[in-house]
Amino acid sequence: MLVAEIFRSLQGEGFLTGTPSVFVRVAGCNLRCWYCDTPYASWKPEGESMAVEQVVARVEELGESHVVLTGGEPMIFSELVPLAARLRELGRHITIETAGTRFLPVACDLMSVSPKLSNSTPTAAEHAHWAERHDRARHAPEVIRRLVREYTYQFKFVVNEPADCAGVEAYLADFPEIDRARVMLMPQGIEAAGLAQKAGWIEAYCAERGLHFCPRRQIEWFGHKRGT
Repeated sequence: MLVAEIFRSLQGEGFLTGTPSVFVRVAGCNLRCWYCDTPYASWKPEGESMAVEQVVARVEELGESHVVLTGGEPMIFSELVPLAARLRELGRHITIETAGTRFLPVACDLMSVSPKLSNSTPTAAEHAHWAERHDRARHAPEVIRRLVREYTYQFKFVVNEPADCAGVEAYLADFPEIDRARVMLMPQGIEAAGLAQKAGWIEAYCAERGLHFCPRRQIEWFGHKRGT
């Protein structure tokens, strides 16, 4: 698989925020969100081709008990299955970050699903091919239902403005099996100041609707850069 980076840091998002973890970021994605904060893993994939055992060896070198498999979209790589199996054999806690458009029977302790709503689609004027392709591929209901049924999960929705919350509610209405107590709203952005500006109304909305606010602590702690 093509691996963009492997690094040790603190988990900055979700229920495990603050947990020391090793992150394995694959390069390659079946979607093209306009706001993607890791274009080197999606729009312009770059990295090193690595065998499963090479990845495992690097994870062991870094030493943490929690491993986050992220991207890009890790679920498009069949190698994820043996990789997760080896990490499970080594006693690692495994989080998988996915948009929920593809399914693989992977070993996983926390399935972190970030569905892409219509607010993620790139403009047709700038990316005509990807706008249509992204919109067609971003929603896979049967995959979502299977992930919810088979794994411990959390859902993270990226919101950029208050109007985006209507899209979140419509999505959750279509999936009553998703526990709202495991749903988070996360501000779109890659700068701490911009994220802070959005935090107020997002936190208030979450408190009113029984959802969780999900800050992007890694940006607050380290800024927007690789290896964090």
